[in-house]
Parts: sequence; C-alpha cells; structure tokens
Amino acid sequence: MDYKEKERELRRKILKMLFASQSGHPGGSLSCVEILMSLYYDVMNIDPKNPEKEDRDRFVLSKGHACPTQYAILADLGYFPSEDLDGLRQIYSHLQGHPDCNKTPGIDVNTGSLGQGISQAIGLALAAKLKEADYNIYTVIGDGECQEGLVWEAAMAASHYKLDNLCVLLDYNGLQIDGSNDQVMGLGNIVEKFKAFGFECLEVDGHDIHKITEAVKAPISGKPKFICCHTIKGKGVSFMEDQAGWHGKAMNKEEFDIAMKELGA
Repeated sequence: MDYKEKERELRRKILKMLFASQSGHPGGSLSCVEILMSLYYDVMNIDPKNPEKEDRDRFVLSKGHACPTQYAILADLGYFPSEDLDGLRQIYSHLQGHPDCNKTPGIDVNTGSLGQGISQAIGLALAAKLKEADYNIYTVIGDGECQEGLVWEAAMAASHYKLDNLCVLLDYNGLQIDGSNDQVMGLGNIVEKFKAFGFECLEVDGHDIHKITEAVKAPISGKPKFICCHTIKGKGVSFMEDQAGWHGKAMNKEEFDIAMKELGA
C-alpha cells in the first residue's frame, strides 16, 4: 500500500463528509488519521466480511467526535459502501455524529461523552481476560479528554487487573475546543502520569504509521500499554493546522476548495 497516498485520500474523504454535512470536527479527525490507519491496516485482527466474529480485536474510538476518520477507513475496507459517507450526520443515515454500534457495521461500542470510551475499553479487556480469549483491545483517546476523571479511574483499573491485552493510544495534538490544553487544564507530563498508573509507556510521531505500528506491536508482559502519539490538529490542511478554532467548525466553499487542492484533489 502507498501509505502517503492513502493518507491523502482518507483526508479528502473526511473533508468531503464534513463539508457536505456542514457540521462535525475537522481538526481532531485529521490529526488521528495515521493512528487509525496503523491499527486498521497493519495491526488489528478484523474481517470486514464478518464484523461480529468472536475472536476479532476490538477498537474503541474514545474521542468519538473524530468518527469521520473511522468511517472513511471502514468504508475503504468494505464494511459498507463508500457512497454511504455522503450521509454523515444526515437523518436516516447510519453514520451518526458519534460512533453507534447499533447502526454502523464495524463499530464495537458507542462513544461520544469523553472519558467513557477508555472505560468501556477496560471492560472489554477485562471480559476477554475472564473468558481467556485471545484478542486485544485498542482505544484512541484525546488529550483534552484526559482532563476527565473517568480516564484516570479507568487507568487505575487497567493496571490493577494487569490488562496487557489493552493498548491506549493518545492523539496528543495539544489543542481542544476552548484553546490549548495548557490554557484549559494543563496535563503536565502525560507519559509519566500513565507510567505512574502502571502502564508500559512509549512515545512516537503520531503521523508516522510505521513508528506507530512498531510501538503497538512492541512486546510487553503483565501491563497495559500507553502510546503517546504526537500529532498536529488539522494535519494536512495549512489553514487548519495547529488551530483550535477548527475543532468543530464547518468549512465554506472557498475553504473547502483550498483544502482539497492542498490534499491533491
């Protein structure tokens, strides 16, 4: 696979969805493209022809507002027709503004309220341990989301139950809806925090698919894994990059045309 071209293709699909719906979250959707690509194309044991197979790996998009990225990849893999992407956030469409496992093939759990997704991932990982099942749980969280107490309760539980079948990936772009993390509620050294909670911790360039995959596949024993993926909010579109204002803002036609041109349309 030509990863560079696939990244650009997925980003174009994300922007087309968001422009058509005139709502949604471009900044955080664009920042996590390579993270989700690594998991879906290189790591997870999944089968688009059998989305419910029992031994599949489970994925939880804890930062559920970035679902356009997940939808674009699921369509690319064949979970549903690519034409469905045009219905993002539209009435009667199965592509809701946040992931819904009751509507969309390939979605394992509903997410949306921040902090809850990682908590659900803990439950899935613990269930797999209790069943002695040989599958893994992956979850992507946001940095603004780490200001939620639920995240740290979940982290404590993951360590307590020695959930080495759990991998938490942080989309660390430094921004959230109201500004920078430091302005809203400073996270301090987030890697050291997760390490203190008993995680095996790694840091990578969140836009380097190969480095992400290496980190996810790195062997550990008896600990949950935390990977801090350093990313850029709005990655790939010059006027969106590193701009908190594009957390949840719709593009006008001129902005859309510029963005698509920059992405090679």
